[in-house]
Amino acid sequence: MFDMNEKSEHIHPVFDSILGRQDKEVLLNQHAKVIWMTGLSGSGKTTIAVALERALNEQGFLTQVLDGDNVRVGINNNLGFSEEDRTENIRRIAEVSKLFLNCGIITINCFVSPTIEIRANAKKIIGADNFLEVFVNTPIEICEKRDVKGLYKKARAGEIKNFTGIDAPFEAPQNPNIYIITDELTVEEAATQILEYIIPLITRK
Repeated sequence: MFDMNEKSEHIHPVFDSILGRQDKEVLLNQHAKVIWMTGLSGSGKTTIAVALERALNEQGFLTQVLDGDNVRVGINNNLGFSEEDRTENIRRIAEVSKLFLNCGIITINCFVSPTIEIRANAKKIIGADNFLEVFVNTPIEICEKRDVKGLYKKARAGEIKNFTGIDAPFEAPQNPNIYIITDELTVEEAATQILEYIIPLITRK
């Protein structure tokens, strides 16, 4: 196996020779952003993201939704839920998001991403100007009532360890770009709130 120094000698990125993000944004007639939705499991992140993507599609924007479950059955299927694996999970997602960003695509991410540090690392990889944090704030009592996957029940029974909100912490964003309180809004209202914020940022003038 290569050590890191030897490995780096054999890596030759071609970023300077391939078409850049601006070329692709012109083609797509949009500005790319990464919309990073964070909140407890069952808070409504993915449901809102689906509604948001459809609204953006209707207005002619090209998007990609990245969801925790979908990513974990694919690119991150070798990761568990330890602190180290959670960190690596988000790192990989941030790198994939950066690739979509450089293709001019608006990426909507739905991940618990439970700590301030883990989201800060994602923001650093993606770039602060490209990263829009959305806090989907739903009381844990409501998340547990929804619990369509039965995860909270299993966590309460000790069948799932390190489950955010039960035996692992969730650190709420301190200054999110968008703050969604789902028990006060319908899915459509929540999606519209995000849409109204991002439209000026993704529309080419």
